[in-house]
Amino acid sequence: MIRRIWTERMAPHRDALLAITTGLIFVGLWELLPALGVIDPFFVSSPSRIFKAGQWLFAHGLWQDIWVSLGEFMLGMLLAMVLGVLVGFVVGWYRSLNAMFEPFITILNATPRIALIPLIILWMGIGMQSKVAAVFLGAFFPIAITVMKGVHTIDETLLRCAHSFGATDRQVIFTLAAPSSVPFLVAGLHIAVGRGLVGMVIGEMMAAQAGVGFMMSRSAALFQTDKVFFGLILLAGFGYFLTEILKLIEKRIEGWRPL
Repeated sequence: MIRRIWTERMAPHRDALLAITTGLIFVGLWELLPALGVIDPFFVSSPSRIFKAGQWLFAHGLWQDIWVSLGEFMLGMLLAMVLGVLVGFVVGWYRSLNAMFEPFITILNATPRIALIPLIILWMGIGMQSKVAAVFLGAFFPIAITVMKGVHTIDETLLRCAHSFGATDRQVIFTLAAPSSVPFLVAGLHIAVGRGLVGMVIGEMMAAQAGVGFMMSRSAALFQTDKVFFGLILLAGFGYFLTEILKLIEKRIEGWRPL
């Protein structure tokens, strides 16, 4: 009886408990194996060493690096969202523009952004602008392409019905195109967050004077593995946080798309 009640109460939290348990086992093994000498802590560090490295970094100006990286990322993502949504709607809605620009968007999306970062740094220098541009290039194309695909999925029956009642393009865009594209936009944002972070970190590692990526690059050059791992965990945690926010947004808008 007690076991059944316990099972029923814990059932809604089963996935979270499994994730937490798996994480604790992983962290425990990560701490134990270097302590036993099974693996070399110089290369893989350990949770306790990383925690101490994080304390040292925060005491010696890591907040400044975090704010620099956060500013670069948020500005680049904001520009990517605004221009990506605009370009996605316009190119997806007008067939002539779609025929003209979709091949270029596809080609540029297939081009490795890492290969463009040296050019970006050459054109914009090692300041904030080049890192914002790197984030923008990483995030823009997933957003633009998914919005284009969302516009293309509008139900033809609904579209003809709207036009038969005299709806203008503006009305159709706001009542059909926008709701149809929002789920695709959220999916694109999931991809854009990861690619934007990659662009930011690579830009900071290649040429920067501050930022989490710059800290990681400098620490790696000095063979300070603990600090590199702490920066990696910091970036992964930020990316996970943004992904969870997007999941909440996705749940809230599930009922908005027209059937």
